[in-house]
Amino acid sequence: MAALDDRPTVVCNGMIGREVFTARDRKESFYMIGSMGLGLSIGIGVALTQPDKEVLCIDGDGNVLMGSGVLASAGALGLKNLHHVVLDNEAHGSTGGQKTIASTIRLEKIAAASGYAYAERVEPENLAAALPGFFEQAGPAMLLVKVEPGNVKGIGRVTHTPIEITERFSTAVKGS
Repeated sequence: MAALDDRPTVVCNGMIGREVFTARDRKESFYMIGSMGLGLSIGIGVALTQPDKEVLCIDGDGNVLMGSGVLASAGALGLKNLHHVVLDNEAHGSTGGQKTIASTIRLEKIAAASGYAYAERVEPENLAAALPGFFEQAGPAMLLVKVEPGNVKGIGRVTHTPIEITERFSTAVKGS
């Protein structure tokens, strides 16, 4: 979270959004409330409208698989300011841990085949060291982090309303 600085960040719905919110709530974070699979679509919109800003989308494998067609859109648009971190636990962690197909496919290879300029995999223990170099890559760029399944016990929900999230994010992105 410390590596984010003031970069506009779209965070997928579910447990990842809740964990990011709990770890470091910031006005530059747009938390998805529902709308599974659409975080990257919104990230693309932010990157298109804010070409001078580095935009990050934090996703899970279930979200990417739900909206996998947008990987091709990201690749085709060639947005150099779009960075996509995917936390892959091979499960839908927010709805009971149902398995995804991420154990049988390589999402970073699908991103590369879809036209991402950079798509790599990193182990969780190497993430902090990998992020500075990742953010130096021209996008669209994906960094897939293979993580263990499981959720933080007792983690709270995002407390901002969707309107509050939208207003504070819009003000932060336009004003910074």
